[in-house]
Amino acid sequence: MGLLSRKATCNSHGQDSSYFLGWQEYEKNPYHQLHNPKGIIQMGLAENQLSFDLLESWLAKNPDAVGCKRDGQFIFRELALFQDYHGLPAFKKALVDFMAEIRGNKVTFDPNHIVLTAGATSANETIMFCLAEQRDAFLLPTPYYPGLSKDLGLPGFRVGAIYSNNPTVVAAATKMSSFGLVSSQTQYLLSVMLSDNKFRNNYIAKNQKRLQKRQRKLVSGLEKADISCLESNAGLFCWVDMRHMLSSNTFEAEMQLWERIVYDVKLNISPGSSCHCSEPGWFRVCFANMSEDTLKLAMQRLKSFVNPITSSNKKSQPELKNLRKESHRFEKWITRLSHSFQSFHDREQDKR
Repeated sequence: MGLLSRKATCNSHGQDSSYFLGWQEYEKNPYHQLHNPKGIIQMGLAENQLSFDLLESWLAKNPDAVGCKRDGQFIFRELALFQDYHGLPAFKKALVDFMAEIRGNKVTFDPNHIVLTAGATSANETIMFCLAEQRDAFLLPTPYYPGLSKDLGLPGFRVGAIYSNNPTVVAAATKMSSFGLVSSQTQYLLSVMLSDNKFRNNYIAKNQKRLQKRQRKLVSGLEKADISCLESNAGLFCWVDMRHMLSSNTFEAEMQLWERIVYDVKLNISPGSSCHCSEPGWFRVCFANMSEDTLKLAMQRLKSFVNPITSSNKKSQPELKNLRKESHRFEKWITRLSHSFQSFHDREQDKR
């Protein structure tokens, strides 16, 4: 019997995928505007870093939330001791109010129907253990990447949630959440932050505008490089179409293109195959985890890389046009021949 289980030693956990390989290359040679201007720019990380100034400003004005105080009084002992795995009621109430707010208050949520988990991955695992038996499977549309909302841009806080109207699911998930609880200090800080209605409304409005503006800059930069992407109205990345840059319509060609982009262009983006895309040539490109200047540089690098490929394709256009013309002439000839044959056949029938 081996020391490790088959689950621990198999490759299905994805650590050997191009998504993580790109991360490894980035960590070896990370871009820095001053210290490493020729390094790899990280565009494979779906993080929102556009509104940290709003968060930092709120924290500066509300030191009690960070300092484990309530109304000026220390509550460190209260937060440091073991907490019920149902979660802090104040945080669950603030969280459901926030969930309703970002949906335009068109729907309301019950705090008793929510289960807190240590991040989205933990939430996914918990709900799968609650719902599935051995040999059951979940049907997922592709492309996909496991994860839930990153609305506040605080993925390092490791806060996820399961919401269900099924009391049996909520009860089971709550018991299982003991394997991945959210720290009391994190819950307290976020409960105070999300309960501040003025801050919450201001953050949502400004953050959305910033994300929209940054998304438009990415799309504009891609267009200048003759690259298109699927239309979107949310998220932290774009699904980018580079099929015309493949040497062949295969995932092997996609990996070859990805390697050139990582090692030559010095951009870490995620190939569609790492998100289980069914068609080669699509890439996930993130835009909210860097400064505007860094995004501009990334687009300049990409355009310089794409131009020779585009020029090469343009050179072959006359040949393609000639082939189309010849094909069109051949089609016309076949049509005339077919009509002639039909006319001859009709005349022969008339004679009979």
